Amino acid sequence: MSVGVAELAAEEPLVLCEVDEDGVALITWNRPHRRNAWTPAMEAEYFGLLRSASADPAVRVIVVTGAGRDFCPGMDMEVLANSSNGSRDNVPELREPQTVPMTIPKPIVAAVQGACAGTGLIQACVADVRFSTPDAKITAAFPRRGIMAEHGLAVLLPALVGTAHALDILISGRIVSGSEASQMGLVRLSEEGRVLDDALAYARDLARNCSPQAVAITKAQVYKDLREPLESARLDALRLWRSLRDHGDFKEGVSSFKERRTPRFAPIGEAALIEIDNIFNGTKEIPS
Repeated sequence: MSVGVAELAAEEPLVLCEVDEDGVALITWNRPHRRNAWTPAMEAEYFGLLRSASADPAVRVIVVTGAGRDFCPGMDMEVLANSSNGSRDNVPELREPQTVPMTIPKPIVAAVQGACAGTGLIQACVADVRFSTPDAKITAAFPRRGIMAEHGLAVLLPALVGTAHALDILISGRIVSGSEASQMGLVRLSEEGRVLDDALAYARDLARNCSPQAVAITKAQVYKDLREPLESARLDALRLWRSLRDHGDFKEGVSSFKERRTPRFAPIGEAALIEIDNIFNGTKEIPS
């Protein structure tokens, strides 16, 4: 059976959902022709399905993955290109928070394979448990596109892997393999070809043997003290995004990626350095 599959794309839903007899809902991002690149429409379907699964008493655990070879390589490059050229069709302030999965009382297990970048990394991090293949390619990518850590990841990632690992991931934008991510404590490692099987087996064990109420309360306990600084960081990131969206580095970051060349980022200007220093030292609020 299925849980409230959205009808926004009648011929080929952007997100699929099926529930097995143990009460495990498998939600699959269904854009394999675009490697499951993120779009606002896919986001709306996914969050809607999470809420439907949360409200369905037959569902005890949720597993999320991507169709085909990839988890999610981040925001669809066409959407990013439009944003870098001044389009306001993809305005984060008008979309739901990327942290929606953390508000779902049922455990969410991510099965990560292939590309897991940008928004894909955020969605892996807001899941409660992550399984990954050894050769998965995990990256924040943000600084290589001329933007900062998005959607509260500046608080969430240090909570998951520690400040040193989080800074490495966030300021370098380098690709971290699933094996290295496992050493950081970000993911549980699966053998090649078994990541979804392992995630489903873990979820079925929870569904069969763990009290849904106890699990929901435990999840709330874990996130309770994190929620306030995470939400503050998410709102700060939205304000910073507005300024970086109009900066030349964002357009250059997207263009260089599409053209498969090294980006040509300009040095930080003196005025910008003063602004950043004031924000860093708390003498000036992040502009609204």
